[in-house]
Amino acid sequence: PLPRRRGSLPPMRGAAWTLPEHPAPPSAWDLSDDEERMPESPLQGDICDLLKAVLAYFCKRRGVSALVGGHIALRWDPLHPRQGVDPDVYLVEPAPPLGARAKSLRTWMKGHKAPRVAVEVVSESTAEADYFDKPARYAQAKVGELWVFDPLRLGPGVDGGPFALQVWRRKRGRWTRVYAGDGPAQSEELGAWLVVTDEGLRLRIADDPAGNTLWPTETDAERAAKEAALAKAQAARAEADAERAAKE
Repeated sequence: PLPRRRGSLPPMRGAAWTLPEHPAPPSAWDLSDDEERMPESPLQGDICDLLKAVLAYFCKRRGVSALVGGHIALRWDPLHPRQGVDPDVYLVEPAPPLGARAKSLRTWMKGHKAPRVAVEVVSESTAEADYFDKPARYAQAKVGELWVFDPLRLGPGVDGGPFALQVWRRKRGRWTRVYAGDGPAQSEELGAWLVVTDEGLRLRIADDPAGNTLWPTETDAERAAKEAALAKAQAARAEADAERAAKE
């Protein structure tokens, strides 16, 4: 098993794994300036940008007040206000009072809610934290659902890992890892499926576990609408041409 560090969790056993309900020592989860500005690899950036675009269009279609983004300081304890976590991607509904100008979410403040969904994309420098420490932080923050995506399988090789995808949510009142594997996995928070695509390098949201109906970005939807309009116009022209040919 992995050695225990201050504020870390014991190795997980199997897909379903429930966290003990205890906070870390106050200083163990303080967000340092370095952590808040952790650089992304191009792969990690592409994965996050796609998820943000899909989630933003999901919110736009529903016409709700929401904020989708990444790298915001999520804090939950007014007695230890530096304690927090910095999600790679998040969906907050409703949006905080400052909207996109918000630099942090302080869940004890009026109008500040914990994210419905948070996403961590595993990198070489954060692999152990993404697997062990961060799920506990999100539990304390009362996040609705956490997705941990490990496209390069950089996580620890214990208890069946590393895993392409893990899903954490509250189950019977306990913060529990309800899925660990290659996908697909159900997102109860969004009423959708999480599917791993592009030879394991992308995480997508779909209406079905096979990923036949992927959720689009706004650009995808606009392109599909233009293609549908063009096909309709072409069909109308072909029908008109056929009618003229029949009359000649």
